[in-house]
Amino acid sequence: MSEFDEQRVREDVQQRFTVLRNARIVTMNEEDAVIDGDILIENDRIRGVGRFETSFRHEVDLEDRIVCPGFIQTHVHLGQTLFRGLADDLDLLSWLRERVWPLEAAHTPKSLYAAALLGAMELMASGTTTVLTMETVRHTDVVFEAVAAAGLRATVGKCLMDDGEGIPAALREKTGPAMKACARLYDAWHGAAAGRLRLALAPRFALGCSPKLMAAAGEFCAEKNIPLHSHAAENQREVAAVFRRTGKKNVAYFKDLHVPGHLLYLAHCIWLDEDELKILADEGMHVLHCPSSNLKLGSGIAMVPEMLSRGISVSLGADGAPCNNNLDIFTEMRLAALIQKIRRGPAALDARRILRLATSEAATALGLAADIGSIVPGKKADLVVLERQPLHATPCPDVMAALVYAYQARDVRSVMVDGRFVYHRGEFTDLDAADAKVRAESEAAKLLQRAGF
Repeated sequence: MSEFDEQRVREDVQQRFTVLRNARIVTMNEEDAVIDGDILIENDRIRGVGRFETSFRHEVDLEDRIVCPGFIQTHVHLGQTLFRGLADDLDLLSWLRERVWPLEAAHTPKSLYAAALLGAMELMASGTTTVLTMETVRHTDVVFEAVAAAGLRATVGKCLMDDGEGIPAALREKTGPAMKACARLYDAWHGAAAGRLRLALAPRFALGCSPKLMAAAGEFCAEKNIPLHSHAAENQREVAAVFRRTGKKNVAYFKDLHVPGHLLYLAHCIWLDEDELKILADEGMHVLHCPSSNLKLGSGIAMVPEMLSRGISVSLGADGAPCNNNLDIFTEMRLAALIQKIRRGPAALDARRILRLATSEAATALGLAADIGSIVPGKKADLVVLERQPLHATPCPDVMAALVYAYQARDVRSVMVDGRFVYHRGEFTDLDAADAKVRAESEAAKLLQRAGF
């Protein structure tokens, strides 16, 4: 090989690598190690964590800032982002029937795209790199288009509804057409965007789907090995209504669908009895805990310490903008810890476990632990860079506790997905935040007019 060829090979090798220098690395590995050093990235994956003397063409000096794995939220509604501030101070069933469902029914592809893009940008700018979403019944393609454009890693749930009190006609879809739509979405989007995108089916809840539609969704998810994402036991009125309708408690109802437990993702799970906790544990179902939403809707406080003590999978989500009203994982982590201290004492749910629920354990729940959730060699370079010590997190003797109790969304400086900065030094790499906000405001105004509000 000539000297020229050798030089070209060296340059090609260097081109594939990026080094993030001088970071405080919260690895979330098996030992929860915190390391001062560098992160070596080859294309989209982490190749090393430590100190690297070799110089590379692409180097970023982080100046002792904190780097942690990209945060993972397992229950959000991107399509509801335009509804922020339009459904405040209501209980769950009134919130759905009087506000959220009429607004969802008024969505067009343009308004839904604007909502999903705005939500994806809010998530990424506050450190969330992966989500499990529940969207609306129609136009699911545009949600995929929005998250693909944003660079977010997302499992997008196509919502299913066909039967229930207060459901608008535009949100009702019979079983046959619904399942044809699911099959088309699977073929078009599952595994798209270099594997960042996946499909889930999202039957809204037991009060919104006929047994026929729910069973068909379960069969499809089992056949394709994809998530079935729903709501369960969120509100006492809802629990009573489910029992009247089905003769079963929420969790038992989902068990009887005969979907493998590891594919069942149930948001909220507040009003459970011992039998339901046992089913969750025995079947390997996943609980998606949304503390801000549960408090704002007055729904209650989930028994998270009791679930974790039984080995039940629990992860965190912000839910949707009209019941939160933001998508900030730092708020969810802090609240998830604090509300359990009232129930079970100050040590009920410590900061390290909370941080794992938002990173490594959430990755395991989504079946993505081989790729995301911790900063270790071989995993995807989905990373969040935070300011080292903002005023409200100084001093910082325990960085993991500070991330849960002191850090805020505004401390996020840069976000990387698949080894590429999607948000860097406070600016989006590929998107225009001002344009997204103008589009959202315009589409929200037209949406309100269509909904008659």
